[in-house]
Amino acid sequence: MALTKERKNELIQEFRTHESDTGSPDIQIAILTEEINNLNGHLRTHKKDHHSRRGLYKMVGRRRNLLKYLRENDVQRYRDLIAKLGLRR
Repeated sequence: MALTKERKNELIQEFRTHESDTGSPDIQIAILTEEINNLNGHLRTHKKDHHSRRGLYKMVGRRRNLLKYLRENDVQRYRDLIAKLGLRR
C-alpha cells in the first residue's frame, strides 16, 4: 500500500535539511525506504506477486543511486542518514 499523506509529511519534517526542503536526496531516500519496507511485508504474504516484486527492484535501484550520489557529494550526511534509517548494518 502506498504511503499516506500524513506519513509522507512526517518523513519530510524529519529528514529535511532546511525549512522549505521537500525533495532533497535525504527525503527521497527516507520515503523510498519506507515504501520498500511496506512492500517487503506485502511480498512476504503474497510470494507470487511478481509485478510488485519488479516495482520493489526498481525502488531499490533508485534508492541505491541516490545513496551513491549522496556518498559521493557529502559523506557525513550519507553516514548520518544510513545510521538514522538503519541501512547497511
